Amino acid sequence: MIVRLSDGRELPIEMYKVRIVQKTTLPPTAQRLAAIEEAGYNTFMLWTKDIFIDMLTDSGTNAMSDNQLAAMMVSDDAYAGGESYRKLGSAVKDVLGFDYYVPAHQGRAAEHLLAKIFCRPGTVVPMNYHFTTTKAHFEMGGARVLEIYHDDAMETASDNPFKGNIDLAKFQQVIDKYGAENIPFVRMEATTNLIGGQPFSMANLRGVRELAAAHKIPVILDCSLISENAYFIKRREDGYQDATIEDIVKEMMSLTDLVYLSGRKSTCVRGGLLATNNPEYFNQLKAWLPVYEGFITYGGMSSKEIEAMAVGLREMTDLDVASSSADLIKDFVEKMVARGLPAVTPPGGLAGHVDAMKFLPHVPQSQYPAGALAAALYLVSGVRSMERGTISMDRDEHGRDVLSDLELCRMAVPRRVYTMSHIDYVVDRLAWLHAHRELVGGLEFYEEPPVLRFFTGKLHALDNWGAKLAAAFRDEFGDCV
Repeated sequence: MIVRLSDGRELPIEMYKVRIVQKTTLPPTAQRLAAIEEAGYNTFMLWTKDIFIDMLTDSGTNAMSDNQLAAMMVSDDAYAGGESYRKLGSAVKDVLGFDYYVPAHQGRAAEHLLAKIFCRPGTVVPMNYHFTTTKAHFEMGGARVLEIYHDDAMETASDNPFKGNIDLAKFQQVIDKYGAENIPFVRMEATTNLIGGQPFSMANLRGVRELAAAHKIPVILDCSLISENAYFIKRREDGYQDATIEDIVKEMMSLTDLVYLSGRKSTCVRGGLLATNNPEYFNQLKAWLPVYEGFITYGGMSSKEIEAMAVGLREMTDLDVASSSADLIKDFVEKMVARGLPAVTPPGGLAGHVDAMKFLPHVPQSQYPAGALAAALYLVSGVRSMERGTISMDRDEHGRDVLSDLELCRMAVPRRVYTMSHIDYVVDRLAWLHAHRELVGGLEFYEEPPVLRFFTGKLHALDNWGAKLAAAFRDEFGDCV
């Protein structure tokens, strides 16, 4: 919740109490240099013992509530017919409005099932923007992913409140060019991860629904961050200021044919699900679920996670919960902008983002500036962020890099985990790094998997810039901060 102070400032006050803590340490600079070199300048390959503040992702790193932890203690561990499944089904019906659902072990498992059912060679899937695993699954199923965002969605410094909107004119052009029969569905993502966690508006979703329905094209929504998108609609879209998060979520769901989510985000649980009111879709999902996930009443999840997700679905519609990370991200972004850092604006869900090409204009895109910035930030702070740029793309059929639309360094803000002092520290170290940005160079691969290379690929720091940066930082601050 954001409260206004007597001096006019806004404060993102934490609407929770800290009852259990986990100890963390700040490794010295020498340890950080050794760790990032061992990791191949890939922050995914760092170990927790070498990390001070972990902002790699908000997926599976959020703090669960006391009620979620309590629910886990009464789970039904039956292989088939477990009562925990019915509890989650009740929450799906009450919160999302769907009669049918299947659990899955996480979001990419849901994407795999969607690809198995809908994607065929020659089909195209339009969307507001792709996510890495989404694109991989759909393309492996034979479909081609088409991103039909508005042109200004790629402007990192912007006052457009809904950069996650689909361009309806482009959607119509896709229908005219490829034919509705070759479009198995249109996908919306709440919020758009790879362009800065930017939301879409209710008006845009309604427009997508109307156009899709006119051509009998299903609307599928990735609602992993649905409560955050609903919160942005409440704050930014005319006519919704007095609406509850619960009502906004239900209206969004009513405009879709099928939804899926990673429970690791809005519901704060390791798991996932797909939900629909279409019995045909449900029967297709039900047929493939035991092949790839598990029996229909657990679908690759533990019964404890199913119980916790049922609670998390209900809790995510609480305004204080839906706003918990979004308000801290707003504070984060505003502090970066105040320090002259090229942060992505307006603030989105998921994370604070920095435009790496503006931060490191001397590093060409072929040398992965977003990856270099993530590694450099870790070196000077112990903060683990992640690259969202060309490293997160795969090579084309000729082995050439596919340059990303944006080069972003993403600093995720998990729900109810970090405080404003952590944010202030990160902003300060980013500001120091920006003042010494000429010390940061590019990267090149020496170990590169053929797909989703950002997870486990390893890179060299060109001209050994990592050691030079660490030395400069150590000269100013010493080796213990």
